Amino acid sequence: MALAIYALCALTSVACAALLLRAWLRARASLLLWSTLCFAGLAVNNAILFVDKVVAPHADYSLARALSGTVAVSLLLYGLIEESR
Repeated sequence: MALAIYALCALTSVACAALLLRAWLRARASLLLWSTLCFAGLAVNNAILFVDKVVAPHADYSLARALSGTVAVSLLLYGLIEESR
């Protein structure tokens, strides 16, 4: 069951990033670009989670997961700050 949940979370993040990218290509709004980058980073985060918990449970990828999640959310935070200026 956990395998399906981890995979679906990663696929959902990829789908959100793809839809946001498509919207950005049409509108060229900067906040859409930053949201796209955030969801792409969250997709990477979910992929690392999948590898950590399912593919290689003996290895510890918690630092990589924390770093990728922090970078993803930081990109969106930066985009929000730039949009407010």
